[in-house]
Amino acid sequence: MTKHRIIYDTDPGIDDAIALVFQARHPQIELVGITSVFGNADIDTTTTNALYLASRFAPGVPVVRGAAAPLRRPPPGPIPHVHGKDALGDIERIGRVDKHEDGRDAHRFIVETVRAHPGEITLLAVGPLTNLALALKEDPAIAALVREVVVMGGAFGINGVLGNATPAAEANMHGDPDAADIVLGAPWKVSIVGLDVTHQTVMTTAFLASLRDSAGDAGRFVWDVSRFYERFHAGDGMSKGIYAHDYSAAAFVVARELYTTRSGPVRVLTEGIAAGLTIQKPDSVRASAPDWDARPSCAACIGVDSDAVLDLFARTLRN
Repeated sequence: MTKHRIIYDTDPGIDDAIALVFQARHPQIELVGITSVFGNADIDTTTTNALYLASRFAPGVPVVRGAAAPLRRPPPGPIPHVHGKDALGDIERIGRVDKHEDGRDAHRFIVETVRAHPGEITLLAVGPLTNLALALKEDPAIAALVREVVVMGGAFGINGVLGNATPAAEANMHGDPDAADIVLGAPWKVSIVGLDVTHQTVMTTAFLASLRDSAGDAGRFVWDVSRFYERFHAGDGMSKGIYAHDYSAAAFVVARELYTTRSGPVRVLTEGIAAGLTIQKPDSVRASAPDWDARPSCAACIGVDSDAVLDLFARTLRN
């Protein structure tokens, strides 16, 4: 059975936490590091949350503090209405946090780990892409040594959705559009799992309750941490459930056959009211587009077997 060796670049975050639980329990995944980044909260909060989650679910995995702000703009403001004041739904925290930060900067950890394991490391990035852009800046040659970059972010309008942070931009792309444009244009294998498929993959209240009752500590945690998130989704017009954003990207790593992808270079708008908008030029389009044509193709998810993706999550937590 092939192991996927993953550095999980994350801004925990309720859905980030749910995705981490899946990775910690899936037999084909080996978490080799958790790198924090600003996004769903400030860097102190996301790093604290990463240390808590690793202590509880992935005790052998190093946690490394990452970027506190985007490359070229100030850090975003807090969003406690989405993830809670502590960014983990304000739940009661169980157990003792016995992990300490690794001590390196996240981008340095990424560079050193990739160089130590050439061709083996998948970078699973579910927050703003600042850490990955900084790693490329420090050592551009790592692009040839990374197995794959899987990004939760962006949207291409396949199902009528382009953004959730603004009408034009998904939150991770909007968080640092400059970094996103760098990362999606680098010469490594990139797959993008965006709102086109995550909005099709809904963990309903009934689904989450079934995990609470059948998947032990992990299932109870997913239920508890999702309560705040579900209330946010309800206030945003969605009934009885949550979108499986970051988990969908983790599922793609081990079950890409459940997704349909479209190949082509991607640009991220970095200025104006549409900053963070992701635009792909499909490889099937032959017309010249110089701002895209010099860049490598990315695989953007445009379809999903959502029932199978949710079944994968349930089976993994119950095993």
